[in-house]
Amino acid sequence: MAKRGARGSAADQTTGACPCGSGLPYADCCGRLHRGEADAATAEALMRSRFSAFAVGDADYLVRSWHSSTRPARLRLDPGQRWTRLEILGTDRGGIFDSEGTVEFRAHYREAGRPGTLDERSHFVREDGRWVYLDALPG
Repeated sequence: MAKRGARGSAADQTTGACPCGSGLPYADCCGRLHRGEADAATAEALMRSRFSAFAVGDADYLVRSWHSSTRPARLRLDPGQRWTRLEILGTDRGGIFDSEGTVEFRAHYREAGRPGTLDERSHFVREDGRWVYLDALPG
């Protein structure tokens, strides 16, 4: 997911359901994390917020939520790709008392009018007390 992006901006998603699939309004769900008003409590919550950031085009949040050792200097989101749905397939650790965890997911997108999916096992760790994305684990 690190190399693929979205259209629009975070400001475009101030109303409506959160792209992460929680059923909550974006402003009360991932929007709070994107605006810096809260930190993700779990690795899964961070994964959901990162998917939402791709969906709303919030590259700044994606960079901020990336581990300092693997964070790209710049992140360009693909304006032709629209992230549409997230499925969490499984988690391993990543809870409020853990220091690392993995989240397996399937992210659905549309590009050039065609549907696609991205399957990944993402590795998350705490850095300075906050959950951050470290890298993708092999298949």
